[in-house]
Amino acid sequence: MPVTPRSLRTLAALLLAALAWLSLATPAHAAAAKPNILYILADDLGTGDVSALNPSRGKIPTPHLDRLAAQGMIFSDAHSGASVCTPTRYGLLTGRYAWRTRLQKGVFDGGSDEPLISADRLTLPALLRQQGYATACLGKWHLGFLADAPPPSPAGTKRTMGDAGPPLGSRIVGGPTTRGFDYFWGCSNARTMASLIEGDRVIERLPPVEMLPRLTQRAVDYLGAHAAAAKSGRPFFLYVALTSPHTPILPAPAWQGKSPLGAYGDFVMQTDATVGQILAALDRHGLAENTLVVFTSDNGCAVQAGVDKLEAAGHFASAQYRGYKADGWEGGHRVPFFVRWPGQVSPGTRHAALIGHGDFFATTADLLGVRLPATAAPDSVSFLPALRGNAPSLARPALVHHSIRGQFSIREGHYKLIFGGGSGGYGKPGDADARSQGLPDAQLYDLRADPAETTNLIATHRAEATRLAALLHRIVADGRSTPGPAQPNDDVVVLPSLKSVTVSTKP
Repeated sequence: MPVTPRSLRTLAALLLAALAWLSLATPAHAAAAKPNILYILADDLGTGDVSALNPSRGKIPTPHLDRLAAQGMIFSDAHSGASVCTPTRYGLLTGRYAWRTRLQKGVFDGGSDEPLISADRLTLPALLRQQGYATACLGKWHLGFLADAPPPSPAGTKRTMGDAGPPLGSRIVGGPTTRGFDYFWGCSNARTMASLIEGDRVIERLPPVEMLPRLTQRAVDYLGAHAAAAKSGRPFFLYVALTSPHTPILPAPAWQGKSPLGAYGDFVMQTDATVGQILAALDRHGLAENTLVVFTSDNGCAVQAGVDKLEAAGHFASAQYRGYKADGWEGGHRVPFFVRWPGQVSPGTRHAALIGHGDFFATTADLLGVRLPATAAPDSVSFLPALRGNAPSLARPALVHHSIRGQFSIREGHYKLIFGGGSGGYGKPGDADARSQGLPDAQLYDLRADPAETTNLIATHRAEATRLAALLHRIVADGRSTPGPAQPNDDVVVLPSLKSVTVSTKP
C-alpha cells in the first residue's frame, strides 16, 4: 500500500488507540497477574453448617459466609484432601496426596513430630515467595515440628510436651518458617492451643478460649501492616488456618448463647464473624479489589460436636450427605469452597467441577504463569479455567479420598468406589461391623443419582468398579495422578485386596 498522508494519519490513529487501550488494560492485567491471596481454612466445619449451602436443613446463621459465597463462585463438588486434619493440610500446601508419605492413617498428635513436609519439597508458600510474595501462616499448623525445650527449672522439674504443647521458651524446629512462610503465629493443633508460637519460639501460654479472638485480630493486624506494601507491588499470601469450630468447642463469652443450638452453634457463628472481620479489614485497607479470597474447611463436621442433638433440632451439618469427619462417605470430605476474585470471578456463580484442596497449588501456578518442576504438586490440577468461566468441566481424571483409618476411595465422574464395607472412620457401620454383618467389602455409588450414598451398586456394576480400582492402583504406583514422569512415594502404599472387585493394573 502506498504511503500517503491519509494512510499515515490512519496508522497514527490506530497506534494512539492501541496505546490508549494498553494504558487501560495493562494495570488491570498486572493486578490480575499477581493478586494478593487470602486462604481461610476452617477446622471441622461441615458443608451443611453454612446456611447458604443448606437453606432447608441448616439452622445456624452465617451471614458473612453467605455474603462471601454470593460475591464469588461456589464450588459444589469440592473436597478436602482427606476426612481429617493433618493430611488435608499437607495436600493443600504441597499439591500431593498425604498417603504418599509415612502418614497413611490418622493425624499427628500435636506433640513432637518429625515434619511431614520434607525440607526439599516445593510448597505453595515457597513458590509464592519465589514470585515476590510476602507469606504468612496464622493459626493451626498440624504438620509436625520438633521442639527444643528450654533447660529444666532450677528445682529440676522435668518439662514435657503433653497435650499442652511445647513449654514456654521452646524453639520450634522444622515448623512453618522452614517450609516457605516468612511469618508464623499460632499453634500446633486444637489440643495444644495453650502454647502460642510466633516464628520459631513458644512466646506465651494462653487459655484456649482466647485463641480464636486473638487469631482473628492477628489476621486483621497483618492486613493492615501489609496494605502499603501490597499496593506498591509486593503482594501477600495469607493462610489463615482457623482453630474453629473444632473441639474443644469454646465460643468466647461474647458469643455464648447466641445460637439456639448450643455451644456448637455459638462457635460456628463466632467462626462466621471471624471471616467477616477479616473481609472487613480487606475493605478498610483498600485491598479487596486485588485480593483472591478462598474460604473452605479441612473436612466435615465431627461427631464430637454433638451431631445427634443438632439433627434432633433440625440442623444437619453434612447437609444431605452421609457421614461426618473421619469417614470415607461424602460428609467426611465434601466441604464448602468459595472463591471471590473481583474482576476475574463472576459473582453469584456456581461450578460443578470436581476439585480438591490440593488443586489450589496448580491453580496458583497457572494464574502466575509459572511452570512447575516435574517433582512439584504431582496430584494438583488447575481450576483457573473454571474461575474465569471458560470451562464447563476440568481435566481432572479422578480424585482420591482417604479416611482416618486409611480407607481409600476414588471418584471419577459421578461414580465413587470405596475400598471397604464400612465408614472407614467413626460412622456406623464401621469396617469391622460391616464385615460381621456380611456386607460387601467394597462400596460403589452413583453420586449423580444417589448423593446420600444409600444404594451400594457393587454387585451390579462390577465393570465400573473394576475400572476404578485399576485407576487407583495406577495412581498409587505412578506416584502422581497428573501427566508427567513417575515419582516415588515416600513409603510403601498398601491397597486392600477386594473379593468384590477384580483388579488389573493394566491400562
